[in-house]
Amino acid sequence: MNEEQEINKKRKSNCQEYQVTKRFEEFDEEDNDLLALSLSYGSKTTTNKALPPTPPATLPQQQEQPQQIVSQSLSMQTLLSQPPTQFPLQLSASHPLYSVPFVSGASSSATLVYPQEPVSSSSLSVVPGTGTGTGPGPSRPIRVRRNPTQAPREGKSETVTQPFPWATTHRATVHSVNYLLSKQIFTITGDVQCKRCERQYEIAYDLKGKFAEIGTFIAEKKNAMHDRAPPVWMNPVLPKCKFCDQENSVKPVISDKKKSINWLFLLLGQMLGCCTLEQLKYFCKHTKNHRTGAKDRVLYLTYLGLCKQLDPNGPFNR
Repeated sequence: MNEEQEINKKRKSNCQEYQVTKRFEEFDEEDNDLLALSLSYGSKTTTNKALPPTPPATLPQQQEQPQQIVSQSLSMQTLLSQPPTQFPLQLSASHPLYSVPFVSGASSSATLVYPQEPVSSSSLSVVPGTGTGTGPGPSRPIRVRRNPTQAPREGKSETVTQPFPWATTHRATVHSVNYLLSKQIFTITGDVQCKRCERQYEIAYDLKGKFAEIGTFIAEKKNAMHDRAPPVWMNPVLPKCKFCDQENSVKPVISDKKKSINWLFLLLGQMLGCCTLEQLKYFCKHTKNHRTGAKDRVLYLTYLGLCKQLDPNGPFNR
C-alpha cells in the first residue's frame, strides 16, 4: 500500500511540475510574440521616419517638350502654307535673249541679258603631255591696223539735223534702247518698195523684239563669224509685198544722202546688206571703225557698231 501511495505522489508531483513548466513555456511564447510584435511595429515607424521626402513630379516638364514640338510643327505648317515670295524670273544661258520689261517712264539703267556662246572642245588649248584643256585659246593674233583719218572733209560738220526721232545729231549715230524706250519710242518705221509692182509703203518693226533677236544671234555666233558678215547678212531675205504678195521682193528705200540713211530701221530689218560698200564705209568712218576691206568685213563692223550704240554694255566689241 505504501508503495502505491508513493507512486501516486510521484505521479502527482510530476504532473504538477509538467503543468508548471508548460505554463512557463506558454508565458515565454506570449512574451516572444509580444516582443516580435513590438519589434515589427518599431521597425515600421523607423522606416517611415527615415524615408526621404518624395521629389516633385517631373511630368509637367516632360509634357512641355511635346507641346513645344507641336507648336514648332504648327509654325512650320503656317510658313509652308504661305504663298512663296515672287522673285523676278532668272533665265538660263540657253534661253533666248531676255530684256528687262519697260513701262512708261522706265529707268535707263535697266540692262539686257544675252546668252553665252558655248565653248567647243576644238577651241580649248591643250597642255603638252597632259591632254587636258586649259581654257579657250586665242583664235588668232590681233593685228593693229592703221586707222585713216576720221575727220569730216573741209566744209562738213560733225553734227547734222536729226533725221529721225531715234537718231542723234551726230552722223551715223542712234540713241540707246533704254533712252528710246524711256521716250515711249517702241516701234521703228521705214520706207520700202516692191521690186515687182514698185509700190512704196511703210514698214514698222518692234524695237525690243527685233533687237533681242539680233543681239541673240550675235552673242551666239560671234566667234564663228571671224570678223566677217555671214551670208544671211550679205544676202538678206527681203519681206513679202503686201500688195502683190511677191516673196523676197520688198527692198528698203535708202536715201541718196548718207547723213539721212535710216540706219536703225535697216538694222532691225537685217537689211544692212542692201547698202552699198560706200554707204557702209561712211558709217564706219563716222563711228571710228576701220573702213577698208571687203564688204563682208565692213558690213560686220556696221552691225556690231549699231548694236554697240543701242546697248553699250552688250557683247558687241570686236
